Formats: sequence, structure tokens, C-alpha cells
Amino acid sequence: MYRKLVSAFFVLITTAFVVTACSKDEEAVVDNYDPARDYFTFANTDQFVTEHLALDLDVDFEAQELRGFAMLTMRRLDAAASQVTLDTRDLTVASIAVLQSGTSVPAEFHFGENDETLGTPLLIDLPTDTGESFDLMIEYHTSPSSTALQWLPPELTAGAKHPLMFSQSQAVHARSWVPLQDTPAIRITYEATVRTPRSLLAVMSANNNPLTPRTGEYHFDMPQPIPSYLLAIAVGNLYFAPLGEDTGVYTEPELLDASVYEFADTQAMLEQAEAMYGPYDWGRYDLLVLPPSFPYGGMENPRLSFITPSLLAGDRSLVSVIAHELAHSWSGNLVTNATWRDGWLNEGMTSYIESRLMEVIYDVDRVDEERVLNYRELLQDLEEVPEHMQALAPRLDDTSSEDFQGGIHYSKGQLFLEYLEKAFGREAFDVFLTSYFQEFAFGTITTERFLDYLELNLLSQEGSPVTREQAEQWTYQPGLPDGAPIPRSTNLDSAAAMAIAWAADDVELAEIPVGDWSPQATIHFINSLPAELSNEKLAELDAGWGLSKTSNAEIGRTWFIQVATRRYTDAYTELEAHLNRFGRGRLIAPVYGALASNGEDRELALEMFERARGAYHPITAGWIEAGFERAAD
Repeated sequence: MYRKLVSAFFVLITTAFVVTACSKDEEAVVDNYDPARDYFTFANTDQFVTEHLALDLDVDFEAQELRGFAMLTMRRLDAAASQVTLDTRDLTVASIAVLQSGTSVPAEFHFGENDETLGTPLLIDLPTDTGESFDLMIEYHTSPSSTALQWLPPELTAGAKHPLMFSQSQAVHARSWVPLQDTPAIRITYEATVRTPRSLLAVMSANNNPLTPRTGEYHFDMPQPIPSYLLAIAVGNLYFAPLGEDTGVYTEPELLDASVYEFADTQAMLEQAEAMYGPYDWGRYDLLVLPPSFPYGGMENPRLSFITPSLLAGDRSLVSVIAHELAHSWSGNLVTNATWRDGWLNEGMTSYIESRLMEVIYDVDRVDEERVLNYRELLQDLEEVPEHMQALAPRLDDTSSEDFQGGIHYSKGQLFLEYLEKAFGREAFDVFLTSYFQEFAFGTITTERFLDYLELNLLSQEGSPVTREQAEQWTYQPGLPDGAPIPRSTNLDSAAAMAIAWAADDVELAEIPVGDWSPQATIHFINSLPAELSNEKLAELDAGWGLSKTSNAEIGRTWFIQVATRRYTDAYTELEAHLNRFGRGRLIAPVYGALASNGEDRELALEMFERARGAYHPITAGWIEAGFERAAD
């Protein structure tokens, strides 16, 4: 998933277990924290594992429900275990049967206690004669309140004639549309039959055929095992256009030409990634450009990355997101973090590969600019979050929130890999990464196992410039270690100097060559403006550069954060238009947060949110509400 909102609850792990300090009259309390355990699932994966999922679903736009059957092919690990526990959230289960040896036996089941973050465990009692391998047939339907699914009426789509539905399963939302073991520790193959209104097309994170006719019934197969968070579905008035031999894009017809232009380099990115890190093992690589309410920049669903339309800037300036999602085909999809604590292995490694791809397809200067901007955001994260939130692999057993896709996973993780690349040389490090992907292909991995593999293949070399201790400092300790790479960009240095000079009236706005700048340089200029800048100067800048009316979503985000922070009220109409135009969390949640935090506009921010929230995905709405709570505190 591309970029971030900062996690709110990481707790640093410094040891595998801790003995709590106590008085001599008290017994020591042993902390049984297990870094290899996924604390964000109810599933008893130590007793049963799912190997295959078969879905048979009807898509009901009127009721805003998926309705049908899920059949889980399961294998027993514990001979004495007699109860399967699955993850659910807001699912209604009508019946469950155990299928084996051609017979079907009804199973007793009940729901456990609901948890605000984790949902509700579904406990299934197996018949006494259930063997080692069996199928669970579950008849169920979803709720309109599903946290994974957004049901858009026609007026919120590009064409305004047909409804559209899409999913977002990461991190723990798959359980709100499928009853399953919702943990990255378990990988499954899957197949699906999906019935829709005849005029609409269904696509999934599976083998989509670009030539599929609109029949109202669609069949899918995913032969490679994937974690549950990569289950994905979308239904709408979708059409396909090729981008290359193995790549293409689905979207509404109104966005098809713009998408083809913007993402024309996707095939070249795929071929370059294969040249660097080995074969692409997923068949086709296609994109699905969704309506603006999609909560992320992109989501790496295998074979079909979901993409925000906010990338359609018209100049291919934001396509690093595509490189990121494609890179996930190796780091994340092929080799998956075993728990969400280990998410940096997905996001940090993917951010590293993203930069490497962008260097080749575009140029080093552009990559350096983006690295500097990301580094600036990382430093902000490190200033704002407590130390115990700053480790790459923190203690993660506090389940009070599931927002653990923190920026530290992305940018600090990328810096760690750049540190290793610099230490061992790019050629040697590429060999290491390629062997890593081959060694753990279609598997899951913990931070500890990665460090073991790193030590065996790089750190143990005679004269190694990096020790195990230094690698563990990166993964387990707060902040940035000594020797961490510091990204530099002469272009952005020049933009920052221009910002200071213009603010001091040492240079006229018309003298600044903004027309020759990249969008990244414009963003850095805005971020470099001094805090004491007057609203008169902001008005001059806005009038000269048209920032309040920019078509570049990232420039708009940066500008409107400044507008809200500095209370430049003349641009509040355009600020609200920005909040209504996009539903991507990164683009709008910080703007709401800046409004709510400036001391005078909290009520206004709440009013704007209430007017817009009907068009937001539940995930985005949740982020914004959490921001209001933080601002109130």
C-alpha cells in the first residue's frame, strides 16, 4: 500500500520477553509477548490452517450486500482440536456445514465477544468424526456497514450512470466480507463465482481476462497462494485498455484515455523489475483506476493493483505509486510479512525497489527529489511520535487500533536497505535481494528470520562492513542510527533557497522559474516557507501560481495544509473543494487535522467533514475522526 498515515500505538520490542520490575514482596510477572504471533486475528492457526477458498457470491447493490457461500478447505494441525475459530466483522451467518468424503454434516456455531478493532470471532464446533482435511461451507451475507466494501451510487462515479462497488481488505478488513483466517501468516489459493447486474463487469485479484464478455456471471481463479489482505473485488461499468503485452488498465470509460496516457510506462516498469529481481510470477499485471473515494494511493492486489484517480495529473509526475504497487509483486505479495509487526519487510523493501525502478525508467534527479520529500516526512514522524513507536519491528500486541501502516515502515525501512546497499555495493545487494525472493517465494517471514538470512548471506562475510548488532539497531531501536543515508537534491535545495529569498522580499515571484520545476520542487518550496509568512504573501503566491486551483493532488495537499495551518481563510472555499474532490486519506486527513488543530476552525472542520463524509470510504472516515480526537486532546 502506498505511503502512510502514522501509526498511533506502536510499542517497542527490545527483548523477546520482559520480566516486570517488582518489589521483593511481589512475584515477578513474566511477559509472554511472542513477536512471531499475529495479535490481530482470532483464528486458531496453530490448530487449523486454510489451504483454499471458494466463493459463490451475488452482488446486491440495492441492499449493499454480498450474499452467498464461502467454502474453506482446511487442514487440522492439532489432532485434539475440535473447534475452528474464524475472523468476521458484521457478517450474518445462516448456516455452516462440514463437507468430507462426499457427505455434508451441519455444524454448530456461535459468535464470541465483539472487539471494536478485530471484529467478532466465529466459533465452529466440528462433528466428532471430522478428519484431518475437510471443507467448511458457510452461508452468509455482508452488512452495508462492512469496513472493506464501499457501495457508490451512480452520482459518485465518473459516468454518473451506473453504481460501483470495491473492496479494501488490508489490513484486517477482509473479515468484513469473507469469514476466514484473516492473518498474513496464512496463504491460500482461491476461486470465485460472482453474479452482478448484467450491465456491469466484475474483477478480482485473480485471473482477469481482458476479453471477458458482460454476462452478469464471472469466474475467477487465483492458483498462487496469497494472504487474506490481498483478496479484492470490484464491480462497475469497467472497461479495459492495454498498456503493453502483459499489462493494461481497467476503469470507467470516462477515465480510460487519461489512464492509458498517465500509466503508459507500466510495461517498461514490469520488464525492468524482472531484469533486476527475477521473474514476475503472477501472469498479467493490470491496474484498476477507481473513483476518488478509494482511500489509498494504490493497493497491491496481485494481478490487479487498485489505483486512485488522484494520480491522473496529466504529466506522469505521480506514477511512482505505480512503481511502488508493481514492486509489491515481489516484496509483499511474493514474500509476505508474517505479522503486521513485520510490515516494514513489505513497505520498506517495496519503497526501495520503487526508487530503483524510477531511476531507470525516469532519472536519478527525480528519484532524489522524491526521496528528500519522503525523508522530510520521516523526520516529522520521528519528532511527533514517542520513541516506542519508532522501531521498524515494534512490539505489536496492542489491538486498540489497526492503523499500523506507519510511515516509519516505508521510509525508515527504505533507508535501512539503502544503508545496506551502500555498505555492500549495489551489485552484491541486488544478488542478495534476488536470492531472498527466490528463497521465501510464496511464503511469510518475520523480522528475525530476515535478520538470520541477512547474516548468513551478507553479514557473515569476512570483513563485513555491517554487524548483526548494527542491523538490529535499525530494526529494534528508535530514531535513525549513526550512518543512516541522508537524501540530497540540488533541485530541492534551490527551491528551498528561493522560498526563503522570496519570503524575505529578496526576489520577486515572477523571477522564480517555477515553470521549469518538477511538482516535487513546488511542494518543497511550499514546505520551506517560514512560519511567520503573512497572509498577504500567501495571497500573492496563490494568485501567481494558482495553487488553490492546481490539478496536481500532491501540490494541493501540501498547499491546503499550509492554508489551514496559517488560517489563510481566503482559500477556504477551494480548500473545501479539495476535501470534496478526493477521498484518498493522505490527501485530505492532514488537511482536516490542520484545520482542527489551529485553535479556531475545529467546528468548521467538523462541518466540512459532515458535508463530505458520505463520499468517503469507511477507512478514510475513520482516519479523519481519529485526527479530530487527537486534535481535541
